[in-house]
Amino acid sequence: MKLNWLNSFAAALAVLGVAAGSAAAQPASAVASAPVYVPDSTHANDPLPDGVIAWDALTKTADATNGQDFARFEFNFTNIAVKMDVGLATNISSFTNLTSLTNSSFWARLRGKRITQVTSITSATNVVTATNSITLLPVTILDVHPSCGCTTVELPPRPWTIPGGSNGLIKVAVNLAGKSGTLFKTVNVSTDKGKKDLMLRINVLPAPPVAPMSEAERARGIAAAKIDRQAVFKGDCVSCHAKNTEGKYGQQLFTSICAVCHEANPRASMVPDLHNLKDPTNEEFWRTWITAGKAGTLMPAFATSQGGPLNDMQIASLAAYLNATIPSHVAPPTSPPAK
Repeated sequence: MKLNWLNSFAAALAVLGVAAGSAAAQPASAVASAPVYVPDSTHANDPLPDGVIAWDALTKTADATNGQDFARFEFNFTNIAVKMDVGLATNISSFTNLTSLTNSSFWARLRGKRITQVTSITSATNVVTATNSITLLPVTILDVHPSCGCTTVELPPRPWTIPGGSNGLIKVAVNLAGKSGTLFKTVNVSTDKGKKDLMLRINVLPAPPVAPMSEAERARGIAAAKIDRQAVFKGDCVSCHAKNTEGKYGQQLFTSICAVCHEANPRASMVPDLHNLKDPTNEEFWRTWITAGKAGTLMPAFATSQGGPLNDMQIASLAAYLNATIPSHVAPPTSPPAK
């Protein structure tokens, strides 16, 4: 009995030893990682071939009103880049949708895919052997260059890799401050397959005319300005007296912020006619009045340091414009002769 028990125990140890040895002998399974796609920048300056990126449009147009801050565009695209692996099909016992046949070889389309060099045709029912695989290729946007500093783009950090068959979006904004008429801008998109220019056209339309003030509105505005001459830069008055000044200088600035009072038709009797002033004028004269206005009158101070909307450069450009376009009608006083 004791011998049988020892024999059983020895057999169990032998089994365990074999199992342990077998486990140790098993090689560790290798963990394979997916290959990392590395874009090739050697073609970045080549023209982008057709069949790589499908754009919703390469040229876009936008209409903007005079005084609008930005014109905005969106370019949608799809990565359609593919690599077609076409193989040799042999021993055909049937085939359909035959498009051509020359010397026992032909080109055909099967379910919308192309196969080439099919041989040994005996009938037309089923294809026994054929290979025709298509591999989707990634495309990487390496960089995007707008044509000027007023044009900016919004997209993911570069390099931006778009997997095959995926969609993308490039947003573009054009700063319209101080601009008018028809503008043309470009955005150069550089990829690892080549580059393409996106074209922008912006029609900056003139601002609609401001509705004339009623007599009651004019009276309320004058009453408020008599109490606080800076009132024209507050509340509802801002829309006429202080809106759309950013990025404007000289004549554009005069039209948007000065002409509303001084060139109004009819012009309020208490607003002076700048073309017929009774005082001698020069550039310093205009700069002083624009900067600080005049206490006790309706003329506000336009300098930002005094609660107005204009910076020093804008005031300087406005003074230079007025001095050049409205010459003085009064000769400056002459100095008495030296004794």
